[in-house]
Amino acid sequence: MELNVQGRNVAVPERFKEYAEKKSERFAQLGDKVQTIEVKVTKDNGVSGHQGIRVEITVIGRGPVVRAEARSDDKFAAFDEAYAKLIEQLRRARDRRKIHRGGHQRPIAVHEATGSLPVLPSEGLPAPAIEEELSAAEDEAFSDEYALSDTPTPVEIRRKRFPADELSVDEAVDQMELVGHDFFLFVDKETQEPSAVYRRKGWEYGVISLSKDGTAAEEQTRAYQPQASV
Repeated sequence: MELNVQGRNVAVPERFKEYAEKKSERFAQLGDKVQTIEVKVTKDNGVSGHQGIRVEITVIGRGPVVRAEARSDDKFAAFDEAYAKLIEQLRRARDRRKIHRGGHQRPIAVHEATGSLPVLPSEGLPAPAIEEELSAAEDEAFSDEYALSDTPTPVEIRRKRFPADELSVDEAVDQMELVGHDFFLFVDKETQEPSAVYRRKGWEYGVISLSKDGTAAEEQTRAYQPQASV
């Protein structure tokens, strides 16, 4: 397993590299065939102009890329926060693999497989609200801010555009868990409809789609089918 530590506009001492190397051993235990771990340390300005440290950790392996980041006044504190987020994402991905691979019976619905488990609260709101997703990906997308009108007003609308990825519902669930969001926007590969998957209670998920012809469809439930291991 290879570890790359890079600094941007900030010096990265050897002590930090050793700390990151020791902590990163846990990623190999939770992930599946982890090949490379990238740690980027960046000095940047916050919304208020206050300078802070942002640490981004990326785990690259056999499956989809897993990434988490955090900000703090101290690089070690920022690393620990991003590390905790990433560990949780890897654990959830591993547990979903266990649920699907357990035994040789047909795949069952996630809520059936985990019905006896305690409900795990998710961070933030279980949101079908697009604004939350946009805020969560603030550093990854084009941003355009403008006022509602030319008259003075405290209300603003922030618009962000994202690449329209064509995914299956199961792939979208995987991507949502890997980036640690409460929901994920995508274009349904099967229906070609703009859609959003979101996290419900425990291990249940939901998907909302926009019908191109303006018609509504009946609610459907099916088993989760993992697309790739992490």
